[in-house]
Formats: sequence, C-alpha cells, structure tokens
Amino acid sequence: MTDLGAGAVTTTLVATAAALLLLALLFAYRAAVGPTTPDRVVAVNAIGTTTVVVIALVAGALDQPGVLDVALVYAMLNFLLSLGVAKFAAERGGSL
Repeated sequence: MTDLGAGAVTTTLVATAAALLLLALLFAYRAAVGPTTPDRVVAVNAIGTTTVVVIALVAGALDQPGVLDVALVYAMLNFLLSLGVAKFAAERGGSL
C-alpha cells in the first residue's frame, strides 16, 4: 500500500475510534440515568463492547498487533461480567 493509502486508513481508523468514544458517552449517560436497572446493565455492557472495538481500531491504526491481546482479554472480562450479572439477576428472581 502506498504511503497515501496507509495515511488514509490510519485516519479512518482513528476517526472511527473517536466516533465510537462519543457514542460511549451516550452509553455512560444511559448507565448513570437509567431509568431501570436493566437499562443500566445493557449500557455498561455496551460501553465494554465499545471499548474492545476502540482498542482494536487503535491497534490497527498504530500497527501494533500485540495490543489486540489486550482487547481480547477485555472482551473476555466483559463477557464474564455479563454472565455474573445474569446469574445475580436469576438468583434474585429475575430482577436486579
């Protein structure tokens, strides 16, 4: 790929990561305000998923494939958090 093409790809990856960070701010608002606990749980899960994608995009933009390991570990932790919240809700009779 030419230098011009590589610069365009890097710019696109960084711009996409920035847009997703703005979207994460909307999720943070939903996590703080609610109105219900399940809304908050879904918002926190969406923030975690967005974080994984942003880490992957930054790894691609910086050409650092080792950083993808961090994204994978964070994705597994986000999944375990979701399972924990689901188990907690099930033990309380379906409500949080």
